[in-house]
Amino acid sequence: MDGPGSDAVFAGSIPEFYDDYLVPLIFEPYAEDLARRVAELVPARVLEVAAGTGVVTRAAARALPGSVELVATDLNQAMLDHAEAVGATRPVRWQQADAMRLPFAASSFDVVFCQFGVMFFPDKSRAFAEARRVLRPGGTLLFNVWDRIEENEFADIVTNTLAGVYPDRPPRFLARTPHGHSDLTAIAGDLARAGFTAAPRHETVTARSRAASAQVPATAYCQGTPLRSEIEERTGADLAEATAACSAAIERRCGPGPVNGKIQAHIVTIVNV
Repeated sequence: MDGPGSDAVFAGSIPEFYDDYLVPLIFEPYAEDLARRVAELVPARVLEVAAGTGVVTRAAARALPGSVELVATDLNQAMLDHAEAVGATRPVRWQQADAMRLPFAASSFDVVFCQFGVMFFPDKSRAFAEARRVLRPGGTLLFNVWDRIEENEFADIVTNTLAGVYPDRPPRFLARTPHGHSDLTAIAGDLARAGFTAAPRHETVTARSRAASAQVPATAYCQGTPLRSEIEERTGADLAEATAACSAAIERRCGPGPVNGKIQAHIVTIVNV
């Protein structure tokens, strides 16, 4: 069933499609950026929540000195299993954990960071409160969120195309969840309700999403995210046909052969004072 409750489920073949298609398409540039920001804080112990298949974990493992303890968690065991199987350049503690009920002691981390996971938290203030609880005084929470879908070209094309393929019940996962938490005023409110008293800082970062063909972003979004489940629940076009329709729409917009489209995200930083 469509809705927030199913939006955080990354199971079945989704982790493999996610890592093979979506990670290089949109996540890697922001992973390097976030890892660099974490390293600049010179932490001794860091926690990643909603680690997914480990793209930021691997970037952080490269950016941080070997003496830094790196703990990576995710709600979905399937995603975490895939991340651990891929591994990192140095030891990482992989642990299944719910961001709203972190199994760690208070004041036990210098930095908590999260890449594109906040949007999936059912109770964002509660998740931020848990991050604040496990941060030491003076510690830092860093996370990024996608800007609105209109600023992210391939996701917007896919969403609009699928609305035409399934006009009676348009799949709205991308607009509802990954691109549904871009309001910086709302984010500041969630952080304040979580007990953070400092003002958050934010930076909007624009990049380009590049792929060898239109088929790559179409497959990434249609088959490497929970959008897949929404498509498979619908009657009419099957998953392959829906993916093909999205590929054709991207090719019409971006041309044949290699394609590239705008992506944009907000990076938010707040100190636990």
